[in-house]
Amino acid sequence: MYEEFYGLKTKPFSKTPDPTFLYLSRAHEEALARLQYAVEEKEIVMLTGDVGCGKTTLTRALMDSLNEKYRIILILNPRLTPAQFLRVVAKRFEIDIQRNIKDSLLDAIHEKVYEDYEAGITPVIIIDEAQLIPRKETFEEIRLLTNFQLDDTNLLSLILVGQTDLRRRMGHKVYQPLRQRIGLFYHIGALSEEEIKGYIEHRLSVAGRQDALFTDGAIKSIYRYSGGVPRVINSLATAALLEGFGEGRKIIDESLVDAASRELCLHEYRQN
Repeated sequence: MYEEFYGLKTKPFSKTPDPTFLYLSRAHEEALARLQYAVEEKEIVMLTGDVGCGKTTLTRALMDSLNEKYRIILILNPRLTPAQFLRVVAKRFEIDIQRNIKDSLLDAIHEKVYEDYEAGITPVIIIDEAQLIPRKETFEEIRLLTNFQLDDTNLLSLILVGQTDLRRRMGHKVYQPLRQRIGLFYHIGALSEEEIKGYIEHRLSVAGRQDALFTDGAIKSIYRYSGGVPRVINSLATAALLEGFGEGRKIIDESLVDAASRELCLHEYRQN
């Protein structure tokens, strides 16, 4: 729609977690490095952050970086009972199991994990939106998976990804057995104003535009309205581009961002 008008090959501010557009701020670069380390060392890691901060995009970037030596098991909807969780994991391992008895599922999964180990393959279990796991009993099944180990090495790596609530939840005493197994923790915060400038320029560059499109005033306004949250930045930038396109304006300034914020009902939350 507006891409040709602004010299873009594709939409630069899509809400989908496309790792091609991943901007490595200091925090995101550190988070990705820790995820990669956890996979290499077969560790358990917990990655948390507020809604829209880029956690899912990071996990997609991690997945894209892994080669055939890794088996990726991605769980996107963790609202599962303990039995459902084990069945989903078994299915991702391509296990054909006739009975749903818990011990049978665990035995079959353990056998498959050991087969992968002998074949030089490391299973990587990624649980997205882990704060939605409904019961502590399901977390207990997750903990049991971390028992799959030899004397000198773990047999799989596990990545728990969730909102800030997950971090608070893991602080409760009932989750201590699992928390003690987690070797790495990292929390992603909001982008600074300087990082927002880099974020926008990076995404525009990936989309095919090298020349500046957003003024410094527009960047400041995006920072004020978004609070540095990438998903909100994307919404604001897209709305501003549509406003600019509709008015035939080649450069996005503060007035267009202000108009976009009103359209998105963000002006009420403007920071002082």
